[in-house]
Amino acid sequence: MARWIHYKYNEKKRRFERQKPSRWFHVSTFLRHLLSGTIIGALLLYAFISWFGSPSQWDMEQEHEVLKREYQMLNARLDEALEVLEDIGQRDDNMYRVVLQGDPIGEMARKQMVRNHHRYDSLLTLSDADLVISVAQKMDLVERQLHRQSKSFDELFDIYKTQEDRLIHIPAIQPVSDKDLKRMASGYGYRIDPIYHVRKFHRGMDFAAPIGTDVFATGDGIVIQAGYDHGYGLAIVVDHGYGYKTRYAHLSRKYVNKRQKVKRGEKIGEVGSTGKSTGPHLHYEVFLRDQAQNPANYYFLDLTPEQYEEMIEKSENEGQVMD
Repeated sequence: MARWIHYKYNEKKRRFERQKPSRWFHVSTFLRHLLSGTIIGALLLYAFISWFGSPSQWDMEQEHEVLKREYQMLNARLDEALEVLEDIGQRDDNMYRVVLQGDPIGEMARKQMVRNHHRYDSLLTLSDADLVISVAQKMDLVERQLHRQSKSFDELFDIYKTQEDRLIHIPAIQPVSDKDLKRMASGYGYRIDPIYHVRKFHRGMDFAAPIGTDVFATGDGIVIQAGYDHGYGLAIVVDHGYGYKTRYAHLSRKYVNKRQKVKRGEKIGEVGSTGKSTGPHLHYEVFLRDQAQNPANYYFLDLTPEQYEEMIEKSENEGQVMD
């Protein structure tokens, strides 16, 4: 270790004499070095933290990233939940309430939010405030839609309890079993006529199946027509009461006669290609108070949600009408 050597000029002897440093000199020197080292160290630490951050900041940033990813995942799952709720709402309005003749709730009423412009003000100061607010809004929307849908099902159950006999009679199954179907030839709506090649309104559904395939009554009722009917070929019409009627056309064979009572699921005929037809199939129509209805809304008893979606997709094959 280097030592400080101190000399002092002696005027009497006219020479420099070596002086022994005092204790205070050593203490003050040590303190000066300690102070300067502390200052330099503090400056270096400050610079390091300014550039790279402190360990606690690193931990906080990592926690923030984890929370951000979790919020993003929650946001995506809420989007999926809202899609499921929208699908349930559409079935509620367009199938369940159609069958039970209840008034549809409508998309606007289902998605109506509580109007409180300051509801999310406390979240504005958070980091990633937009993401957090989006998640909070979607959670509120899911909660509201679940509450509204729950009330809707309660309403439908009340309607059902007062209409048990009606539900036995209204059409509620497919007239041809899925296992016998070759394909869903065409659904309800405007289609290209296969013979006249013009755009016409197709007011039923065509089920392509081999000749001789069983055809079933879709609800309890009384046969009011059973015979040849011009372009429909051999056809059966069932009056189900409560304003409902169904037609089964282009049959190859019938098993019922006029004024005969039938039960849902009872075999009433076989698929054919009679009348105005381009191939073996069943043309099926549903009427409510003599107004044609989309038969797709009347299969709620024997189709799962997945089968229903598949049936809708198949029935939308534009231009493949068979009658």
